[in-house]
Amino acid sequence: METLTLKSEYITLGQLLKAMNLVEDGVEAKYVIQDGQVEVNGEVDTRRGRKLRDGDVVNFNGAEVKVIG
Repeated sequence: METLTLKSEYITLGQLLKAMNLVEDGVEAKYVIQDGQVEVNGEVDTRRGRKLRDGDVVNFNGAEVKVIG
């Protein structure tokens, strides 16, 4: 499992995918999220603007990322 350390109170789901190089750009992030390919804390989430905070875990395409506050 990889980790991402927050620099502010939260990061959005789309920003996390880009920051971890799981997608090429915001457009790709939008599509994979809308297509239901991304899970947050074990549940599919289709909101690109979903705010992720300390302890949240994102799964996408075999990668697992834990958000650290």
